[in-house]
Amino acid sequence: MTDDRKGIVPVWTLATGDVRVPALTGDGPMTAGRLDELRGALAALADEPIATLEAHPLPDSLDRGRGIPLDAASPLAQHLSQLITQSARSSSSAATATATGEGLYRMVIPAKLAAQVGQGCLRPMTAKGTSGAIRSALVDSSGKIAGASTFVPVGQAATAGAVGGAGATAGVAVGGSAMLTVAAPLVLMAVAVGVSAHADGKRQQAIEHITEMLEQLQEQELEQEHSTLDGCRDAIDKATAILLDQGRPGVSLGLDSAVHAINSALGAVDRRLAKWQSALDKLPEGQTVDLGTLTKSFPGIDDQGGVFRAHLELAALAIALKRRVVVLQAVEHAQGDPDNLFQSFTRVLKRDQQRLDALESGLAGVLVRLSTLELARPSGLRPVFTTAEVDRLMRAAHRIRQLGDGVVVDSRPTDVAIEIAREENGSVIVFPALPA
Repeated sequence: MTDDRKGIVPVWTLATGDVRVPALTGDGPMTAGRLDELRGALAALADEPIATLEAHPLPDSLDRGRGIPLDAASPLAQHLSQLITQSARSSSSAATATATGEGLYRMVIPAKLAAQVGQGCLRPMTAKGTSGAIRSALVDSSGKIAGASTFVPVGQAATAGAVGGAGATAGVAVGGSAMLTVAAPLVLMAVAVGVSAHADGKRQQAIEHITEMLEQLQEQELEQEHSTLDGCRDAIDKATAILLDQGRPGVSLGLDSAVHAINSALGAVDRRLAKWQSALDKLPEGQTVDLGTLTKSFPGIDDQGGVFRAHLELAALAIALKRRVVVLQAVEHAQGDPDNLFQSFTRVLKRDQQRLDALESGLAGVLVRLSTLELARPSGLRPVFTTAEVDRLMRAAHRIRQLGDGVVVDSRPTDVAIEIAREENGSVIVFPALPA
């Protein structure tokens, strides 16, 4: 999706706590390159994470189904509305850009914060049917968001009593630039919903693949495992809605049983991963591998929808569901500690994310090792092999090599973009978090 419109783009700098940084911007306009430099300087100089928020025109067509909708009364929508209203009083550029009430707001959080909240859950999702593409709501013809536009810093007067509780208010950071606004609740909610939306997108991808595979395999045990995991979605969706409205999920939602089912599935993933790693370690190093030997440890690896591949998709589904649960737990803890809002969120989130990151890294390592294996010729007394044998070996070799396509074993932290579509009535849709 592209947006080739050019013009003035207001940009806010949002702190998650009281920080002291030198005044890095004046009142004049900035290019996209200058804005990137500003982000880098803020990340390096500030003790607390500092995000930037840009206000772009809403694209003519937008796939709203990819995001998580929140009504105008939700804390995120109200924090955003408060920021817009107050900024419009002191900034003509902000007033002009936000006059219609609708727009696409792009929040970029620094790599330092992305690493704290779990880099594994912020990798790009591949666009369906397009090799190498990623999903994004607003990019221009060069692949950058409003790269040709002019960015204007927006000032903000100190205020108190931010809507929605959560303990923090919007205001000027102590001793810092007048362009630096303390808005921890807004940043917290945007990160929480963006990460949750990204995890749900991964869940949807896994469900699509698993459903197709299980129809072919007709494996009752895998069907049961899939049904149990997919049944957790309802409780997670309800708990997400309640927590993002700053309520508290009760036992009646069934979240406890959903978490138990997900943890049990992750235990199965741990066991399968250990078996796969052990099987690979036993293979002779630097030698060809017989296909029959390989399929004993990785059943169906030579098929497009074998048991091994179904186990991989079930692992992806369990991890995606767990990531959503971890975000819920982190939001609940942060809202329960309003004086330590963002630190509480990142601390709780980081603990479980590290385990999930390690699990995903282990699975990626198995796929990369498998993709580099060289298959041996079929064994037998005959000097000549049938066409069917040769075709099977070639297909198997091609499919095994493909296992490593798109696998990220260890990614460096990058800035993360979270896009928020705001409608005229104040309701918002938060899209999956993506590398900026």
